[in-house]
Amino acid sequence: MLQYNELSADPNAQTLKSIYVYEAPVRLWHWVQAVAMVVLVATGFLISYPPPSVGGEASDSFLFGYIRFAHFTAGYVLAIVTVLRIYWAFVGNDYAKQLFVVPLWSRQYWREMWHEIRWYSFAADKPLKYGGHNPLAQFFMCFVLMVTTFFMIATGFALYGEGTGEGSWANVAFGWVIPLLGDSQAVHTWHHLGTWVVITFTMIHLYAAIREDITSRQSIMSTMVSGYRTFKD
Repeated sequence: MLQYNELSADPNAQTLKSIYVYEAPVRLWHWVQAVAMVVLVATGFLISYPPPSVGGEASDSFLFGYIRFAHFTAGYVLAIVTVLRIYWAFVGNDYAKQLFVVPLWSRQYWREMWHEIRWYSFAADKPLKYGGHNPLAQFFMCFVLMVTTFFMIATGFALYGEGTGEGSWANVAFGWVIPLLGDSQAVHTWHHLGTWVVITFTMIHLYAAIREDITSRQSIMSTMVSGYRTFKD
C-alpha cells in the first residue's frame, strides 16, 4: 500500500507534490456511475411511489413509461460501466485495482485502518496521506459500494427479466435471483433496501471527501477531475 505521510523532510515546508493517481477511464467511470445512480434513485422512487394518474386517454400520456425507460436505460449504463471498470482493474495502473483488491491479510493495512478510524473520529491529530484510497475508504468502496452495485444490478435485471418474459436475455441471465430470494415481492423489497444503502454510502462518501480536502492537506475532490493527487506538507 502506498503511503505518503513522509513527503518532506522539513515539516514546515509548504511545497506541493503531485502524483498521477486516477487514469481517464477510472474518472469517466466514476462520473458516469454517479449520474446513472442519481437517475436510478430518482426514477426508482417514482416507480415505487407512482405519481397520481392524469385524466384523459392513457395513450395521450406516457409519463410513467418515460420514467421506467429512464430507469432501465440508467440500469443498462450502470451495468456496462461496471463491466468496463472490472476490465480496467486488470489493465490499468495499481490504483485501478484498489476497488477490488483489499489487502485484508496485511498487518500494516489493519494498523492504518485503525489510524483512519481514529482520524475520522477526531481522536488522531495527524492524517496519513495516500496516493489512492486510504484503508478505510478502500474497505467501504469494495465491500459496500461495489458489492451493493453488483447486488442492485442482479436484482434489477431479475425484475426487468420478469417483465420481458421467459427466454429473454435478462430472464435467462438473472431469473435465478427471484427464487433465490423468495419471490418477486421479496426481490422488490431487497432492491428497494439496496437503494437506501446507496443513498447512505453517497452521503458518507461526500462528507468524507470534503472533510479530507479541508483537513488532511491533500486533494480529494479535484483528483477525480484531473487525476492528480496533490499533497501539501
